Amino acid sequence: MSRRTAHPEARRIARERIAILFEQARKAFPLDPALADRYVSLARKISMKHRVRLDREFRRQFCHHCHRFLAPGANARVRIYRGRVTVTCLACHRQMRYPLRRRS
Repeated sequence: MSRRTAHPEARRIARERIAILFEQARKAFPLDPALADRYVSLARKISMKHRVRLDREFRRQFCHHCHRFLAPGANARVRIYRGRVTVTCLACHRQMRYPLRRRS
């Protein structure tokens, strides 16, 4: 059986909705962190359903272990160590490490 391909228009709409949800999560976090986590959850479900890869800016805004919205200084610690950016989620205490890129 052949695999169904997602309609390009549906994928474009999914990307727009994901961007809106992450923006809403950023705005809602100071007032209601649980609501921000819910927005992240919805954005992840949309990306999985429509097989849309989350952009780098969105992937780095939530914990990959407990899926909570991360706000540096509030519930995330950001450090630079040995050529990597280390983001520690203060909810589950897990770390995400991203390589630093050299400026050219």
